[in-house]
Formats: sequence, structure tokens, C-alpha cells
Amino acid sequence: MSLVLQKRLVDCLESYAAGHTIADVRIGLGYTAVRLDSGQAGVAWTPDSNAACCTHFPRAGTLVNSPAGEIVTLCADKNSALARAVGLATVNALLASLPRPTSSKEEVIASLDITADDRVAMVGHFGPIINLLKSTGCRLDIIELIREKGETLSPEQGKQALADCSVAIITGTSLINGTCDEVLAAVGNPRAAVLLGPSTPFCPQAFSGTKITHLAGAWVLDADRVLQIASEGGGTMLMKPSVSFEHVRV
Repeated sequence: MSLVLQKRLVDCLESYAAGHTIADVRIGLGYTAVRLDSGQAGVAWTPDSNAACCTHFPRAGTLVNSPAGEIVTLCADKNSALARAVGLATVNALLASLPRPTSSKEEVIASLDITADDRVAMVGHFGPIINLLKSTGCRLDIIELIREKGETLSPEQGKQALADCSVAIITGTSLINGTCDEVLAAVGNPRAAVLLGPSTPFCPQAFSGTKITHLAGAWVLDADRVLQIASEGGGTMLMKPSVSFEHVRV
């Protein structure tokens, strides 16, 4: 498993993280949320843990009051997707504590001016934007690890679509399941490549020199509400009023 981008994120934030501690962690069924001592929070998708016992995360009970510099390194943990989720949520909380890059609140897919001449490769099943993409007349190939969501391609079948696409839309959860580097290696020369979803870190410097052109994620506006929703098993639609969906250019 290659975790180059995750290591870049850690390198970008580790020194800043040294000045913070973890105030709260919620590992919910849909999302993991982390709040820092500064009050800023970040989220990341919660993967299936496939635990062999009732303890899903061995560090449970020790995270609060831990140095953020220690927890952020979990983003690049080679052994546990759940650890990477906690680490990425910490990355997103730290980024929210820093001066924010110039961003746009325009819907990122609409900003790409996709037409019938485009071939779009979507890694991950983003239901709310599929109809929008189909309405443009573009050729749309959806690539999914779990092929139970309509007409999708397996990662192996999707390699040609990624190589030939003019627009790539890649789920931010690929940073958690450890497939992001592999997906980007398969991408050809698209005019745009978007890392999409609330897990996506707004850290352009970590993606400089990659094929990613846009980072489309979510800033947490109401940390209390987002932590509660995460704790109670909620997902993106329930969090929507409490976050700001934006995108930045790389």
C-alpha cells in the first residue's frame, strides 16, 4: 500500500500540530470527527473496521488530551484504515485552524463546464451528482470497490476509463482506504481531477505536482452539532447545515 499523499499531509502539518491537543474524538458509523483544543473540528469517513472483537480501535480511551502532532501521524498508518480516518479528521481540524486558502462555494462539478465531449471517470459512487453529470451528455464511467450500486466498474475494469478520461472525480475516502496513490497513477492526462467529499483536506501544497487540480471538501462551521451527528451515526446530508462545502484549486 502506497501512502505518499498521506505522508505529505503529515509533513505539512506536523510542526503546527505540535502546539495543539485533542479535545474530543467521535468515531461514528458514518463519519469520524475530531475537535482540537482550539475548538476547530474536522471530519473523515469512517471505514468498516472488521474487528475480530468488540474493540474496534485499540487506542480508544487515550485519544483525548493527546498531542495533535502524535494523532495526525495516524493519517499515514499502514495497518489500520480506522487509524487513518482519525488521522485525516485531525488533519482537517488542523487545516481549519490555519489561514484558509482562497476557495469558492460554487458547486465544483458545475464549475468544470462539463460537456458531451468529455469522458468522466468517477471513483466512488456520488449519487447526488450522477444525474447532473448525465444531463451534460458526457460519457460517465463509475468505478467502485463495492459493486452493488447500479452499473459500475471494478477498479481493474476502470483503469482504461481513468487513463482516457478528460475529467476525473475521485472520492476523498481513497485517502482512508489507501487507494488514492494507485488511482492517481492510473489517471492519464485529464483537464481536471477533483478530490471530492467531506474527507478531502484543503491542503493544496500536499497535492502540488500531482494530477489533482481541485480539492472539494467541507469546513466544519458548528463543531458541537457535527460531533453530535457523527456520534449518532449521521452522514453527509445531516451534517450539511453545519458545514460549508467549498473547493480550492491546487
